[in-house]
Amino acid sequence: MRVGFGFDVHRLVSGRPLVLGGALIPFERGLGGHSDADVLVHAVMDALLGAVGLGDIGEKFPDTDPRYAGADSCDLLFRVMEMLGVEGREVVNVDCVVACESPRLAPHIPAMRQRLANILGITPRDFSIKATTTEGLGFTGRGEGIAAWAVALITDRKPDEGR
Repeated sequence: MRVGFGFDVHRLVSGRPLVLGGALIPFERGLGGHSDADVLVHAVMDALLGAVGLGDIGEKFPDTDPRYAGADSCDLLFRVMEMLGVEGREVVNVDCVVACESPRLAPHIPAMRQRLANILGITPRDFSIKATTTEGLGFTGRGEGIAAWAVALITDRKPDEGR
């Protein structure tokens, strides 16, 4: 078994949709970045890549590469899962925290868990997402951005699981 940890943060900006956990969240601002800037998926990708020692998303999907401009982060997560497969690894579970003052994320968490669990080949019960505020403190508390943390547990694929 191996553990990986991921963290990401993006600034909230006008003129972009808010995409978190692969879900489109109704809000007046979105996250600024080269791809769709989905901080939750980015944190998960870094946790998975870190668990197998494959670097980070900046190395695998650099923001200097025009191929990733506006990219759907869930498509990139699928590519990370392919990398884990090549390494003979599979995901056991993922635990995440998203920090933002608004919008309220609780109504969207079941859809996020379902979509991301499907990509990772686990059940939604094995993909936890908690949303929190920072009580008005820091950049998230001032509504300037959103941050996400993720921890992933992976294991060697069992020999009889020739996926």
